[in-house]
Amino acid sequence: MGVARPTRLVVEVAILLAAATLMPGAASAQAAEQASDPWQFGGQIYLFLPSVDGGSNFPDSGTDPGVSVDVGQIIESLQFVFMGSLEARKGRWGAMTDVIYLDVGGEESGTRELTIGGTPIPVSASAAVNYDLKGWLWMIAGEYAVVSQPAWTLDVFSGARMLDIEQQIDWELQGDIGEIPETGRAGSSNDGRTNWDAIVGTKGRWRYRDENRWFVPYYLDVGTGESNFTWQTMAGLGYSWQWIDTFAAWRYLDYDLGEGRPLSSLSLNGPLVSVMFHW
Repeated sequence: MGVARPTRLVVEVAILLAAATLMPGAASAQAAEQASDPWQFGGQIYLFLPSVDGGSNFPDSGTDPGVSVDVGQIIESLQFVFMGSLEARKGRWGAMTDVIYLDVGGEESGTRELTIGGTPIPVSASAAVNYDLKGWLWMIAGEYAVVSQPAWTLDVFSGARMLDIEQQIDWELQGDIGEIPETGRAGSSNDGRTNWDAIVGTKGRWRYRDENRWFVPYYLDVGTGESNFTWQTMAGLGYSWQWIDTFAAWRYLDYDLGEGRPLSSLSLNGPLVSVMFHW
């Protein structure tokens, strides 16, 4: 896409500017009202079962040639995952954080979804590949309640999201490897990166029926920084008790990190089930 990678200073400035949009000076009457509002907290644990897709690149190590692989063609299953979020609010102002730990991997035999040293595997050869991807996604943001009604809420927020990824690949070629050098017949490589982006977004709920116990949660964010572009969306259906909410939803998270990067793209797409506690 031809987008230059920003420096860390540019990213930090972008995050500060985004956060500043949520910090206008409040009038003294509003400040007095805020001071009288109690703190409210929410904690959420959820099960997210996404399909994983993306493009992965391993640089030339000197002993092993550079390798590129289509992640979606190799990954078979989630090996381990943890997900949760916390939120604190006082009046209209608040803060939230969300974390995902992801461990996915897979083995594939007879595949040609591999490029060795910039050369695709010829039709006369195939590869046995073992790929593993582990990483953290962590978001932190400040928020402001634009609409806070029994039947409808709408919050705006700004903050930052970190993507910290480690990946490992082992491969072995079979058959006539053509122009691929002998050193590329088999090998092992690993790489990783930590990526920060500034994000802005909106979230909320639309409540209906049965004393507003049924609700539709929604969420959208967009961002950029060390990524070319990242965005995330979620929507579903839930039910509220006095201090517990539960809902099922569909969540999609996408990264465009740039061609030639250790991880050029990544997407998580799938259903989730959540339980949230309020106190």
